[in-house]
Amino acid sequence: MTETTTPAPDTRAKGRGRRAPRREPEDAEILGLGQLFGSGFGGISILLVLGFALTLSTDVFLTGTNLDNLGRQVSIYAILGVAQLLVILTAGIDLSVGSVVGLSGVIAAQTVYETTGTGSIVWAAVLALGAGALAGLINGVLVAVVKLPPFIVTLGMMGIARGVTLLLTDGRTIQPLPDGFSTLAGGTVLGIANLTWLMVIITVVVALFLRRTVWGRYLYAVGSNAESARLTGVPVRAVQITAYTLCGTLAALAGLLLASRLGNGVPTAGTGYELQAIAACVIGGASLFGARGTALGALVGALVVGLLDNGGTLLGIDPFWLQIFTGVLILAAVATEHLRNLRIARRPAPTDGTAAA
Repeated sequence: MTETTTPAPDTRAKGRGRRAPRREPEDAEILGLGQLFGSGFGGISILLVLGFALTLSTDVFLTGTNLDNLGRQVSIYAILGVAQLLVILTAGIDLSVGSVVGLSGVIAAQTVYETTGTGSIVWAAVLALGAGALAGLINGVLVAVVKLPPFIVTLGMMGIARGVTLLLTDGRTIQPLPDGFSTLAGGTVLGIANLTWLMVIITVVVALFLRRTVWGRYLYAVGSNAESARLTGVPVRAVQITAYTLCGTLAALAGLLLASRLGNGVPTAGTGYELQAIAACVIGGASLFGARGTALGALVGALVVGLLDNGGTLLGIDPFWLQIFTGVLILAAVATEHLRNLRIARRPAPTDGTAAA
């Protein structure tokens, strides 16, 4: 008696001649709150709601003077947010950016205060940016080479930078500063403040680097899984060091511009700005777990933070309430990101063969 067997159906033959389209899990779902935050649209929706509410609540909001002040204020937050994003993409954090803002501003102010001539401003900018790059480089080496936790490393640098700032100034404000230095941030081009132009330029440049260069893809790869990235040939240490160094340099640029805007060197400048930078990134859709976020999202998040401050001032709202609301936004963004990750992790694996290609 001969046993007959029925051959198993060749599932590959069904797809022969036409390839089944790849289907990303997120594309097959209705866009929810977690995806809104994750993709950056949550920040845009909050921005639109705040702008609409302030337009109805006060006649001053849409005036040229207020919008100019808003742009100048948001510019500092946006530059810091973009700087912080570079580190967050690698699954790190930099708590020292606020102190670097104060240190670089004081170094620039002290330089132009004690020297004369047109070259003093250029020399002040070089020293300020160099100080920020050095602080970021130290952070990057300790994180990437020594393998210390980013939170601890940058927390220590935050105290060091602030202490050096106070030592350099004896806790006193450096003033007056020459008018040429104030023009850096106070000047305008085509009727728009230099600060606003710099904010847009920096955001566009960083966005292009993240989307169009190998280095940008390396940042996302390291934040997704550093060990897997290393095994595929990504120079993980170099990427991390570069990210922290650029973060420190951009934070120093923000400090230089802040000192120029204020017209003096304040040793306490930048206090708490690290929280504003993190808030801008998170509200703009960046993930604190790394590998997710955009420069445009950081800019949108900074605009949300700036609108909260500006609207609170216009409406006479207690700033303590604004701090509470900002904290709620951060918690909401992180919570929705966490819920989204849990939902994806619990989703059953596809069994129809559409994911296999």
